[in-house]
Amino acid sequence: MKILCIGDVVSRTGRDMLFKYVEELKYKKNIDVVIANGENATHGRGMARNAYNELMLSGIDIITMGNHTWDCREISIIMRKEGNVIRPANYAESCPGKGSMTFTSKSGVKIGVINLIGRTFLEPHDSPFEAADREIEKLKKQTDIILVDFHAEATSEKLAMCFYLDGRVSAVFGTHTHVQTADEMIFPKGTGYISDLGMTGPQLSILGRTPSGIIQRFLDGMPQKFEVEVGKGQFCGCIFDIDENSGKCTDIERLFLREE
Repeated sequence: MKILCIGDVVSRTGRDMLFKYVEELKYKKNIDVVIANGENATHGRGMARNAYNELMLSGIDIITMGNHTWDCREISIIMRKEGNVIRPANYAESCPGKGSMTFTSKSGVKIGVINLIGRTFLEPHDSPFEAADREIEKLKKQTDIILVDFHAEATSEKLAMCFYLDGRVSAVFGTHTHVQTADEMIFPKGTGYISDLGMTGPQLSILGRTPSGIIQRFLDGMPQKFEVEVGKGQFCGCIFDIDENSGKCTDIERLFLREE
């Protein structure tokens, strides 16, 4: 089966890119399931109800989150009412929502998805490695096809996670840095990997933000309001081809599409 995983969707431009490309890719590439990281979907910070609704209308099946999970108050209600939004599994147990889920494709194949957040250069949380062990044990009772969104800053931490999980999950894909990496590979025991899917949002920006404020911050170190950029967009992600019997990744296609 083919699973399309889409990197951090940023603001109105990112949501527009979903409407422009998702259904077309599903048709042309024979995609079974679509996963997107939605933690920046509402004006670059969090995901409110209107953004969630648009992600659903664009053809997304599962939404993962990250360090901006709680930036929109509505997210707790969305996670409680909707069964397809997950937040990092290594957040405190008392936090709303859950860190993994299962989803059944239209062809009847069940997959599992886990969301984790890194600890290097980010706020401290519980161990993502221990959380991965816990969630895999739960999901393995239902399916051998498991994908992990590791929302982390350091490529070393992301690589360490894939080495740790190689052969136990179908794919590990990184999110958070908003810059697509060109290191997609299949690990020795059959786990697909890429350090970062990249950003789905405004092309001429700094990680989705207007350059001027960020440049000024680098120049004088003073606080700045980082506005979300608008204009032509880009679409970033990967298609993981997963063997339905073994749960192993057999092929990876990296996607980087730009509006002309």
